[in-house]
Amino acid sequence: MSLIRTGARLAAALLATLCGHALAQSEQVMPEVKVQGNAERADGPVQGYRATRSSTFTRTDTPLSEVPASVTVVPESLMRDAAMQGMSDVFRYVPGVSWHQGEGNRDQMVIRGNSTTADFYVDSVRDDAQVFRDLYNLERVEFLKGPAGMIFGRGGAGGVVNRVTKKPVFDHVGGASVTLGSYAQKRGTVDLGNKWNEGAAWRLNAMIEESNSFRRGVDLSRYAFNPTVTFALGSSSAFTLGFEHLYDERTADRGFPSASGLPVGADRSQFFGNAGQSRAHSQVDGLYGILDHDLGSGLQLRNTTRLTYYDKYYQNVFPGSAVANGTLALSAYNNANERTNLFNQTDLTRTVRAGGLEHGLLAGVELGWQDSANKRNTGFFGPSTSIAVPASDPFAIATSFRPNGTDADNEVRSTIAAVYVQDQVTLSPHWKAIAGLRYDRFAVNFDDRRITTPATDLSRTDNGVSPRFGMIWTPAPGSMYYASYSFAFLPSAEQLSLATSTADLGPEKARNYEIGARWDLSRALTLSAAIFRTQRDDVRVADPLNPGLFVKTGQQRTDGIEIGLQGDVTPRWQVYGGYAYLDGRVTKAVSTGTTANAGSIVPEGNRIGLVPEHTFSLWNKVRLRDKWAAGLGLIYQSSSYTSFTNTVKLPAYGRVDTAVYYDVDRKNRLALNVENLLDREYFPTADGDNNITPGAPLMIRLTWLAAF
Repeated sequence: MSLIRTGARLAAALLATLCGHALAQSEQVMPEVKVQGNAERADGPVQGYRATRSSTFTRTDTPLSEVPASVTVVPESLMRDAAMQGMSDVFRYVPGVSWHQGEGNRDQMVIRGNSTTADFYVDSVRDDAQVFRDLYNLERVEFLKGPAGMIFGRGGAGGVVNRVTKKPVFDHVGGASVTLGSYAQKRGTVDLGNKWNEGAAWRLNAMIEESNSFRRGVDLSRYAFNPTVTFALGSSSAFTLGFEHLYDERTADRGFPSASGLPVGADRSQFFGNAGQSRAHSQVDGLYGILDHDLGSGLQLRNTTRLTYYDKYYQNVFPGSAVANGTLALSAYNNANERTNLFNQTDLTRTVRAGGLEHGLLAGVELGWQDSANKRNTGFFGPSTSIAVPASDPFAIATSFRPNGTDADNEVRSTIAAVYVQDQVTLSPHWKAIAGLRYDRFAVNFDDRRITTPATDLSRTDNGVSPRFGMIWTPAPGSMYYASYSFAFLPSAEQLSLATSTADLGPEKARNYEIGARWDLSRALTLSAAIFRTQRDDVRVADPLNPGLFVKTGQQRTDGIEIGLQGDVTPRWQVYGGYAYLDGRVTKAVSTGTTANAGSIVPEGNRIGLVPEHTFSLWNKVRLRDKWAAGLGLIYQSSSYTSFTNTVKLPAYGRVDTAVYYDVDRKNRLALNVENLLDREYFPTADGDNNITPGAPLMIRLTWLAAF
């Protein structure tokens, strides 16, 4: 492990030196043009707010008009205009996706009724550690909805999110931003790049931020940098080498407890627990290389290797019960995780004609190795693991943290091997099809290091086959219709965790049936729609009444409709939004099967937690006269339950955001963003029945953006 960290730091130092040298050389030549990065180049995959191409679904650069699936692309321009800074901001504008609290220490989403911390990818490589991610170095964020086993392997029951990072573009790139916001927020970013010569180019993205919060005792500090270099190796090859370092430290905020089936009535600034003893920090060091090579005769090779080290720790004192008779119980624990991911992907693509048809062929191999060390300690309040406190003064000090009973102390190693093939075939000028198949072997060894409880070493190997099929009909230019089927399998050790209660459980299975359409309402405005059923069988979910144990719900299903609209209504009016109707329910009732709660039933028909029936979001940007522009964001979420118990409900809410932009000149812009303009009180998300997140009050951010 120390060798990996040392190598990563040496690579970072080397890349920083190279980029610094290139920057010094480029200071003498600054073209008088405004370049905002390859996300907005006229020939790029995103033009303004409207995406035209994606590789997340197919692993090949494919027009969205030939993708038989629901794909939502959030571009850099929207993230910038709406002042988005984290993944939770992005989730708000993606139909069918909602934000999960993630215990206040990680990114987590609910996508088509499936809650996940593992289905995050960066440049199509697994990025499954439980950390917070920033947007500073992203060209776009792509959401593929529906099981994605054929492309991404294990997991992805409801879909995946893929962050696409900025790369060198063999042209000048120069940009920076400084943000000052409510609660002492201070944030700065920089995006620099140029070419050394015709054979090499570089790019550097960096970010730093500090902020307090409307929540008492809550703060945030983070920074990151991501240098990349690309070398043209002759006329047929290119190699990109990059490194990212990210550090994030913040208060782990678990929010409000419930009372009588709703969030407890309290000032939204009230911290339930102990903010001083609730800290989370994470460090991510990622080294990656991408080789593109033209083998001739139309055969293209891409090899991607990514080595990432994650160091994560969090500790919290938080609500462990609902409020009853004016009191609640507080609980505490801490958890440390060190994880190393090493993945290598090799793709071969070629377009051929056979049998009178055109085929876009893909064949690939993925090899991976993951090592994850975990250690958890329980917090004690004197001799007890919980303490009763008045809801009016919900504060307590945990006197010690130490192993207790079944607290984790383990190291988990996994090996992954997969092969996959895919054919994108043109059947006629109006009909196309896509078919693919992937085989995965996922082996896990669990080394139990506990001393307070008899240690139990475990292992499990799962083999899975993931098919996918889709048909596309294009009756006329600017309109397409599709039908598709996709599958994914979820091993019991999917998230590198194994226990005696799960080691004998076979994989869960996820299936998606979908029909959809895309219409170009004009040359720059696209409307999309999808009707789907996402079904998950043999489901395991955490028992909210018995932490550490699992509930077998048997089957859950989400039936839904998604509608998206992106692009230019007029040359001066840009829009980005969507609507989703989701009916997520337990469709096969079973006994919980837990010792402490044996015999109880998860009733058929119970709704899945954090799946509102209706969500709507719409961001508008209007170019006014002269140098002025304005933005207006509308967000609505109907009521939802905090968990499958259906005993605590998050009320429906609506929120209005707005922005005003002023172009000082061709290279400088001022942006004033206001979040929750009407200062509504609301609860957007939760983690179980008694950790409910209050929404932020009216927030203001003033940002200076410069191009140079």
